[in-house]
Amino acid sequence: MNHATTLLMKEFVTHDVIRFILSRPEGFTFGPGQGVDLAIDADDWRDQSRPFTPTSSSKAGVLEFTIKIYPEHAGVTQALAELEPGAALTISDPWGTIGYRGPGMFIAGGAGITPFLAIVRHLRDERRLAGHGLIFANKTAADVICEKELRAAFGEQAHFLVEHGATCGFEAGRVDEHLLKRRIEDWSQRFYVCGPPPFNNAVMQTLQRLGAQPDALVFEQ
Repeated sequence: MNHATTLLMKEFVTHDVIRFILSRPEGFTFGPGQGVDLAIDADDWRDQSRPFTPTSSSKAGVLEFTIKIYPEHAGVTQALAELEPGAALTISDPWGTIGYRGPGMFIAGGAGITPFLAIVRHLRDERRLAGHGLIFANKTAADVICEKELRAAFGEQAHFLVEHGATCGFEAGRVDEHLLKRRIEDWSQRFYVCGPPPFNNAVMQTLQRLGAQPDALVFEQ
């Protein structure tokens, strides 16, 4: 089932990521971490839905989407970036296997942080974020989505990695075996993993090799 919604506002979060605030359809509910299929309700775009994750708290009166824009593709994300407030969109019923299953470590690559934002905000609002950690990998510091919010939420348990231009507060490198051994002490906890498919596969294989149980891995299946 599709739900009609309207763009209320938009703003840049990073140089190529935009936060979209949409009206919340009456009766629409979702679990933190779930995704929806979103489409622009206009000629040439209605049949071109794409999967995105609401990043707002599930209790908020509006819906937020934090979306990376790919101008070079001249596709849906670029069309979204060109919308003005008042534009009509549709969203599907929620779907997905990412959801909160207990304390653990969030491991994200780039825009893979988006399914975790709603979970983190939900836990923060309920004051249940203590005991969780974050490993967040990006190409550069300029690519980090919601850096200040995540640093405030996780405190010393937030670890930011960049491939290029490491500076204070950012560690050079990738999420590999060496990094995971240094940053993880409890291998019995949950591990929430989201990023590009090669990132997901490599991280989950390494986690299991180091002692994580397969049923402790939470990812989009």
